[in-house]
Amino acid sequence: MNKTLQYIDKLLEGADVEWKTLGVVASVNRGHRVTKRELSPEKHYPVYSGGVSPMGYFDKYNQEANTITIVKYGTAGFVNFITEKFWANDVCYCVKPSSILNNKYLLYILKNNQNQINSLATDAIPAHLPTEAINGLQIPIPCPENPKKSLEIQTEIVRILDTFTELTAELTAELTAELTARCKQYNYYREALFSFDVNELECKSLGEIGELVRGSGLPKVDFTEIGVPAIHYGQIYTYYKTFTTETKSFVSPETAKKLKKVDTGDVIITNTSENLEDVGKAVVYLGKEQAVTGGHATIFKPSKVISGKYLAYFTQTERCASQKRKLAKGTKVIDVSANDLAKIKIPVPSPEEQARIVSILDNFDTLTSSLNDGLPKEIELRKKQYEYYRDLLLTFPKEEIKA
Repeated sequence: MNKTLQYIDKLLEGADVEWKTLGVVASVNRGHRVTKRELSPEKHYPVYSGGVSPMGYFDKYNQEANTITIVKYGTAGFVNFITEKFWANDVCYCVKPSSILNNKYLLYILKNNQNQINSLATDAIPAHLPTEAINGLQIPIPCPENPKKSLEIQTEIVRILDTFTELTAELTAELTAELTARCKQYNYYREALFSFDVNELECKSLGEIGELVRGSGLPKVDFTEIGVPAIHYGQIYTYYKTFTTETKSFVSPETAKKLKKVDTGDVIITNTSENLEDVGKAVVYLGKEQAVTGGHATIFKPSKVISGKYLAYFTQTERCASQKRKLAKGTKVIDVSANDLAKIKIPVPSPEEQARIVSILDNFDTLTSSLNDGLPKEIELRKKQYEYYRDLLLTFPKEEIKA
């Protein structure tokens, strides 16, 4: 007998488990339609429909707090638990257990079978979850011959799973707070390190301290599995950080001949984005093999007076951002041309001072990157641990369904 069955057998203390369909042990009813015209942010009660989040707010409610919902259309099959009074729209099922079921126990059972419920949705457009499919879900009822004992077992299962849920939430909050604090500290020191007195240190334009080469071409269809390293402008604000020794993409040697060349130490700067924050984002290429880049990006080839990394860190400061805002053009698509990038002023201390600043910011970057990379992994680990115990507590001996 595996560990899951041993655990649940101990909890059951020899009691039977009876499987019943959801339609027998709970009421499953759709909500009532309201239109978007009837909704307003000023109204009080959230309206749940075919999505994960409220579609808006209404001045009435038709469901009490702590109600289980299952989406019929839209994100069909999604199981939710609404902890406040709300209005259920007509594409949302509301599930209310009978007296033999603990409400949270039923929620955990349904959540534990989320993949199965999702699979019951039709392939039609839009996908929808038939009522008969929901009503046919199998729900295990421990110790059915003794309703009081049954509810005690269900309550104990809920208590344990609630504890794991709370611990996971607390850990996630702590990790997120740690990352936020470190990022704020990093931003503070980065701004401070570039706050040179303009009377003591001359600022020079990018055009004075290096060459700016505007890229062209390089649609994503030109990417290959192997070949010449290539940096696409969109990857600079979605994939790369401050510097990289390897590229995410490659192009054929034939395509590379038509593109602008990126040498070790060059800085690739984005010219175009849908928001001002991403325009001007930079990545320093430190790879050994010459790379290429294409349109909507400008290559900055630094002279001996400026470090590529120093410039890349400067582009992340408010001092740089304030200049970008004045140079940017466009509304839906924001652009700062290579000619305008050349006008951006940057404080240029000695090479030794630049190296000192880069070293400090590299250390902060390593720390925040480690936290940023580790946070999702840690949360995923806790999630798997939680799901393991949920499976452990909700794996009952299966027998023929009794309606």
